[in-house]
Amino acid sequence: MKENIRKYGSQPYTVALIHGGPGAAGEMGPVARVLSETMGVLEPLQTADSLEGQVEELRAVLEREASGPITLAGFSWGAWLAFILAARYPGLVRKLILIGSGPFEEKYVHAISETRFARLSPSERLEAGKLIELVEAPGNVPGRTEALERLGVLLSDAYDPEPDPDRGGMKVDPDIFRKVWMEAAELRRSGGLLACAGLIKCPVTAIHGDYDPHPAEGVKAPLERTLKKLDFILLKNCGHKPWIEKATKDKFYEVLKSELSS
Repeated sequence: MKENIRKYGSQPYTVALIHGGPGAAGEMGPVARVLSETMGVLEPLQTADSLEGQVEELRAVLEREASGPITLAGFSWGAWLAFILAARYPGLVRKLILIGSGPFEEKYVHAISETRFARLSPSERLEAGKLIELVEAPGNVPGRTEALERLGVLLSDAYDPEPDPDRGGMKVDPDIFRKVWMEAAELRRSGGLLACAGLIKCPVTAIHGDYDPHPAEGVKAPLERTLKKLDFILLKNCGHKPWIEKATKDKFYEVLKSELSS
């Protein structure tokens, strides 16, 4: 069986960090290491290659490792996964923190690629287009892992990032990415993703960068309309991944630690 959990600090484990991708296991390692100075942290690593499989895998990890209802802090795709799990298994989740979440309604999606490509040079746009074709191609295509890693660098979505030499020990799995993302995108198109809001009973906070190509309004507006209460925090001069931003990372950790303690 593939490793599907990393632990930081000591018990009790009060927070679980849910990585993005799908298929970017280990992505939140840097955040886990910082938080573990003052609290016990779980970093589940999603190994299932279906949306349903990832939800159930996360449920099993939390039931096995958490000592009670836990705070889920999900990044990017992980924000959606945490959102779905909190709706399906409300007794497992004390609080939900969505970091750099994708938009919850289809009408906001076009802005993501438009913003990303507008920030690239002509040659980078051409390269990105070819990489996307390779990543999304059906079947077992040689070079897909390298293409996904290069695409992550090219479309870094960062404002002014610090170097991240080990990228948090992240291991990219393009097959998980392609299979799970197809299902996740359809869930959003169908309205099923946003419908989860009606089943969520815990407090929800969203933390978003103003430079993130995933439009902040695509998170804020739908969730304010459907959740009983949403705390929305917009970080200035901040891209998709707040903890790598030179100007914003300290503020991000200040906000995150405050949310985790409340």
